Amino acid sequence: MAKKARRGRPPGSKNKKKAGAGAKAGNYAKMDVGQLKDYIESLQDVLARKVSDQRAYFEDQLAQLGGYVSTKASAALKAVTPGKGRAGKRAKPKPKYQSKKNKSLKWTGRGMLPTWMREEMKGTKLTKDAFLIK
Repeated sequence: MAKKARRGRPPGSKNKKKAGAGAKAGNYAKMDVGQLKDYIESLQDVLARKVSDQRAYFEDQLAQLGGYVSTKASAALKAVTPGKGRAGKRAKPKPKYQSKKNKSLKWTGRGMLPTWMREEMKGTKLTKDAFLIK
């Protein structure tokens, strides 16, 4: 049988987990209130700096994509604008066949044979050509 895939680090890997995220700050329960406030402020400064760095990076990436998107959008807009190319839908096809019994029943000749035509042809020598509109 096939072995199941392992999740996580492979056995024997060297990147073991550290004691905690704030290992350099020590144990928080033993810290004084002043020390905790200073530590929190330093963490907030680090977080604010990282957020501003990421924001600058993503704004730069977005600015680079802006030119790419604008050219694609203008090409798409040109393709959609009316007056160029085919305008509107195709015309409906005119009916080619008409029922002998009920003149309001018509068929264009596309798709499956209608039930009214099948029923009228059943038991008679009528063919599809007999229902042609002249």
